[in-house]
Amino acid sequence: MYDKYLVSKDDTLKGIANKFNTLESTILDINNIPFPDLIREGMEIIVPQNLENYFEYYTIKDGDTLYQISRRYNINPELLAVLNGLNMDDYIYPGQQIMIPKSGYSYYITKDGDTLDIVSDRFKISKERLLSQNPTIYLAESQLMVNKTR
Repeated sequence: MYDKYLVSKDDTLKGIANKFNTLESTILDINNIPFPDLIREGMEIIVPQNLENYFEYYTIKDGDTLYQISRRYNINPELLAVLNGLNMDDYIYPGQQIMIPKSGYSYYITKDGDTLDIVSDRFKISKERLLSQNPTIYLAESQLMVNKTR
């Protein structure tokens, strides 16, 4: 779940990240920007929406793997990878931070051809509730959809 953000004259990457309760590296990754100094006034970038509600952060320790972390937090390892812009076989390194889905929510990554009916059936909720919990729905492939379960 993302929003578009227009970079203003006084913006810094750190300031933008703080504004949207995310990491600087996350903004760079989701916008495919290799270096922080490439963000300039007038650019339209994508920023995560409401991460503080749905995720916590975990700092990778020496010897960690996505599979081990997913078992520790009882989440699907493939979901953990996708949420963090990783493949299951990508190297993770000590000190790197990743997002961990909070308990009390169910998560779904959309696939090509998904409709509101399909996603609401998957969550077993009404389309109205799905829309209220996910204010920006594109149903484009790989969009994160969230349902509060508690």
